[in-house]
Amino acid sequence: MQKLIIRSLLGFLFAILCSAMLGAQDNHYSQFYASPLTLNPALTGAFEGRYRVSSIYRDQWRSVLEEPIKSYSIAGDFRFSPRKRSVVEDAIGLGILFNNDRVGVVDFNTTQIAVSLAYHKSLGVDNNQFLSAGFQAGITQRTVNYGSLTFQDQFDGFSGFTAATLEDLPANNFAYLDLNTGLNYTAKLGRKSNIFAGLAYHHFSQPAVSFDRGQDKGDLLYGRFSTQFAANFPVGGRQSRVSLLPRVLFAKQGPHWETTVGTNVRAVMGQAGTSAFHIGTWVRPVHNDVGAGLDAAVVMLGFEINNVLLGLSYDLNINALSARQRQGAFEISIAYLGNYANEGILCPKF
Repeated sequence: MQKLIIRSLLGFLFAILCSAMLGAQDNHYSQFYASPLTLNPALTGAFEGRYRVSSIYRDQWRSVLEEPIKSYSIAGDFRFSPRKRSVVEDAIGLGILFNNDRVGVVDFNTTQIAVSLAYHKSLGVDNNQFLSAGFQAGITQRTVNYGSLTFQDQFDGFSGFTAATLEDLPANNFAYLDLNTGLNYTAKLGRKSNIFAGLAYHHFSQPAVSFDRGQDKGDLLYGRFSTQFAANFPVGGRQSRVSLLPRVLFAKQGPHWETTVGTNVRAVMGQAGTSAFHIGTWVRPVHNDVGAGLDAAVVMLGFEINNVLLGLSYDLNINALSARQRQGAFEISIAYLGNYANEGILCPKF
């Protein structure tokens, strides 16, 4: 009986926490460049090929919760030229994105489907620089299963929480329109060096996200501003088969912010140079309701095999619930590039 009461109280407290987070932060991925359509709408169609199919899955707090928090995204985007027989290689990107985020403790789900459009403008006839602008519009649905929650008035005093509740609960699902936009700049420096820099603004319409559909400011989803930077620098000269790939992401949403900073090392494998191996590590300082601090260290392994990309990463959270229970998170990403060309500079990997 004591375990049942404690479990019910934990579930109720977690439900309150989830409600408080509705106006706070989005879900995020440590392999942020492996999920380009959730990172920046301007990255739609920014890749080496004609089409791309990608997916990423995140599983976190498995060692702490019976039902871990799960997030995944599936996306498809296309890149095509608006003008044929032109020396200027402008491109248009069109994409569709499906997102799902599930908190199993209270069966709270956020599901989104969105379409995005981007234009990639070449800034010269040598096609070594591009400026991209993108826009994304989507419908997001949020649901919660009230059957997974228990309240004080349900306790019958003997066997458990079996009585009916008199709580006045709102509808357990609703949907809202979500709008995002972004810019991205890419440049090729020399034969093998590239830089990538972007800005994105998500939820600029600030939709109401409370289950009771209130219109108070506290019920509005904070807009999220983010800036991204990445680069690719060869180590040891032009003939080097090893490159450094620094990565920086800064995101701010309401009073919360986070920064992910680190680097990958890419090593080309095989005589043809069509495969490569990645290893990387990053750190993520954050600012939240309890102040600023180092949230996690991330390690990543990645593989390029012709036109297939595979990434694996693990977050080791610095803040622990106990000495034995770390709030870790595992991610796996996979992408397939159709009509792959190894000469493009539009988007970094992982």
